[in-house]
Amino acid sequence: MKKRVIALLALLLATPLTAHAAAEPGQPAPAFTATTSTGESVALDSLKGKIVVLEWTNDSCPFVKKHYDGGNMQALQKEITGKGVIWAQVISSAPGKQGNVTGAEAVKLNAERGAVPTYTFLDPEGTLGRLYGAKTTPHMFVIDAKGVLAYVGAIDDKPSTDKADIAGAHNYVRAAVDELLAGQPVSTPSTKSYGCSIKYAG
Repeated sequence: MKKRVIALLALLLATPLTAHAAAEPGQPAPAFTATTSTGESVALDSLKGKIVVLEWTNDSCPFVKKHYDGGNMQALQKEITGKGVIWAQVISSAPGKQGNVTGAEAVKLNAERGAVPTYTFLDPEGTLGRLYGAKTTPHMFVIDAKGVLAYVGAIDDKPSTDKADIAGAHNYVRAAVDELLAGQPVSTPSTKSYGCSIKYAG
């Protein structure tokens, strides 16, 4: 009996250490080092001083297709990176699951779509996705120049797969970046993301 109690206590003590809480606005963005589609290793710490947008993506997801087939995601990437912001796609689909691609496939896909992220991080083990608590594709995170999470949630306020909804949508990511660049607090720091579930391993 004593051994069972000790084992139970050990399990309870260990659980908070192994589980990741979702990244929260107003808190320091979880540190990471990730590998890009071209094999480069990039640490979040090396991007300090820049605003960073993280975009979880899966090219086969209908919600992602809405924004890429409609040209919305590419236009936003061009607009925002043109202001000196870092934009990183993150692909957390596990091998054998929808959306998983090799580095070469990711490069080709972005070229075909006219996408211009600064980086595309490959996360087949889901380490980065789980660290941030990413749940959907797309799921968007904006990190300010000091390394603090400024926005977490949906790309916009139209949770549909219809390209026609893009024109009338309020884009939370654009708004958050513009406010940060103007030296203002982000007026909407958190929303509920929408899209396909991320196809994590396990």
